[in-house]
Amino acid sequence: MLIIGLTGGISTGKSTISNHLRKKGIPIVDADLIARQIMEPGARGYNLVLKNFGKDVLLQNSNQIDRKKLGEIIFRNVEKRQLLNRCTHPAVRTKMLSELLGYYIRGYPMCVLDVPLLFEGGLHRYCNKVVVVSSTEQIQLERLMKRDGITEEQAMSRIEAQMPLSEKRKLADMIIENNGTIENTINQVDTIINKIKPSKFKVIGALLAPLGICTSIFGMFIPGKFSLALGGFLGSTTLFLLSISNL
Repeated sequence: MLIIGLTGGISTGKSTISNHLRKKGIPIVDADLIARQIMEPGARGYNLVLKNFGKDVLLQNSNQIDRKKLGEIIFRNVEKRQLLNRCTHPAVRTKMLSELLGYYIRGYPMCVLDVPLLFEGGLHRYCNKVVVVSSTEQIQLERLMKRDGITEEQAMSRIEAQMPLSEKRKLADMIIENNGTIENTINQVDTIINKIKPSKFKVIGALLAPLGICTSIFGMFIPGKFSLALGGFLGSTTLFLLSISNL
């Protein structure tokens, strides 16, 4: 399965691109969504955050975490930001891996990892291609101030808390410039997907591979000539399709 890393700076427009890819039927593993899920009351991440940050980070008269208040704490303090990462990142990574494996088993030939801190977390090493969404700093500021209802100073501190976009651009395989219209951005996305999407042979190979794995496991517990032959057939067919796809 082709794994595409999607990242960029805060408020560069990754969500717009992810939503477009979903409409095209490409599965998305969304790190931000998972991070919100593991911060729900009762989840492991939620319990660790309360243990380390106290109940002051809760919304008034609620057991929900006040994400805005927590954000103000971590964006001002590097040590607090690192502490939050230690509280949440292990659970986020486990859930991401689980979702990724699920898409592979279901035979998807391609999956997108939408991760804001892809490079910072070292997850780019597990991607076949990395796409960085970029925009000018002024556009970032305007979008962030409008989205979160914060001051320019607060917005700038959040931008500066992440790896500079200039560094992410250097590490990218492909870059989407999101400074213009939505139509222009979508055209760039479609061009990239058409360029890197697996060939039809790789798609068939991706569909056969999980079936071959399941058959092999089945053969381990219920040995027999049929299961052995089927596993061998699927394995050899998959290798053949993948080999000719590179010709």
